[in-house]
Amino acid sequence: MARILIYAIAASALHFALGLGGLVSLGHALFVGIGAYSVALPAFYGESSGWLHLAIALGACSLVAAVTGAISLRTSGLGFLMITLAFAQMGYFLFVSLKQYGGDDGLAIPVHSQFAGWGLDGSAKVYVVALVLLALLTYWMARLKRAPFGMVLLAAEQNSRRVLASGLTVLHYRLAVYVLSGAVCGIAGVLLANLSAYASPATFTLQVSGDLLVMLVIGGVGFTSGPLLGALSYMVLEELLKGTTDHWMVILGPAIVLVALLGRGGLCGWLERLDARRAAAALKARSQ
Repeated sequence: MARILIYAIAASALHFALGLGGLVSLGHALFVGIGAYSVALPAFYGESSGWLHLAIALGACSLVAAVTGAISLRTSGLGFLMITLAFAQMGYFLFVSLKQYGGDDGLAIPVHSQFAGWGLDGSAKVYVVALVLLALLTYWMARLKRAPFGMVLLAAEQNSRRVLASGLTVLHYRLAVYVLSGAVCGIAGVLLANLSAYASPATFTLQVSGDLLVMLVIGGVGFTSGPLLGALSYMVLEELLKGTTDHWMVILGPAIVLVALLGRGGLCGWLERLDARRAAAALKARSQ
């Protein structure tokens, strides 16, 4: 459950970029990996301050997101998708080359993050912190959609030329939401590193970025609760199939395709339509 909540936080971070800014990214694994190594590298030298780990993660992810975002946002569509993937692969090869820190074998974390004497040294503690952070993040995301910042991004996704004509610089807003998305992903990486007591270059791979994107598709892009529902459904289904057959990907792949094709708006969209039908049926029954 702690792992599900952490991935829901990362999916929520991607939802900032995709659900608000319309930025389909395959590079958010880069920020999760940076967050994980923001714990592993200081811990390698015996530094257990959680505030330092968090500061490094937020600072590094924000800086990398600002640089890569400024370059990536010069493109759009498939070009943006591929260039974000390229940056994540660059992060992977960078940390694989650091042989003194484990290289492709990864790096064990000997000390967990400590916050004023309270450490993330158990799955239960990580679960509680992740649950609180996800609740706050979900509430903030719901408020942000109705704030002027979110309204500009949603309007730009529909018609960027009209937003530009009103005197607003769309690029600045999209870069800001991309940096915000990267920073939140970094926090998910910090939690993931403490949960597993391990940081690996595999965190930077396409599979992690793809998993986050699939979670949003399953849960429903544009819905505030979509990241949580998508992460829960995807990871529970994955664990169930792993316990059933070694060829679980053969079943999981078509299932995801069916959800994408038949479930417009994902599971949240399906639940919304079901609720609308029940409300219409109840109204019809009262009128009769």
